[in-house]
Amino acid sequence: MKKSIFLSIVIALISTVAFAYEQEDLDKLRTTKICAQKFGYRDTACDLSEADLTNAKLIGAELYGAYLVKANLTNANLGAANLSSVNLTFAKVRNANLKHADLGHAKLTGADLSGADLSYADLCKADLTGANLRDAKIDSAIFLEAKLCNTVMPDGQRIFHDCFRIIDTAKASCQY
Repeated sequence: MKKSIFLSIVIALISTVAFAYEQEDLDKLRTTKICAQKFGYRDTACDLSEADLTNAKLIGAELYGAYLVKANLTNANLGAANLSSVNLTFAKVRNANLKHADLGHAKLTGADLSGADLSYADLCKADLTGANLRDAKIDSAIFLEAKLCNTVMPDGQRIFHDCFRIIDTAKASCQY
């Protein structure tokens, strides 16, 4: 009896899969290419955590401060997108186009950026701790004050740069 009740509970929990992202935020992004945090309002951030944006065409999208934790952006086109201050922790961004994208102050902890095109991208003060950049294109990308701790670089080399430094989030020192 106890076994069947336990099994019923487990099956009920498994069958009620809940997505972390807000459907309203995803719909807004798909129709307007805008899903950003209102400047100065942390509680209004766009939540696209765990969203499947595989092959999404988001050229020039406005995603400032968005939550994309564990999102799948494989093969997405985010060229020239504003991804500053986004949270892409453990996101799959494989083979994505991020050419000329603004990823300043982005949190890319554990993100898989293998094969991504980051040419001319701005990664000023980005946190790439544990990120995978294997085979990524980083020509002319800006890594000013970026945290590269336990980061796999395009050539496969793992580097440990600034592992104990806390990133200062003040934008003022990212002026070029």
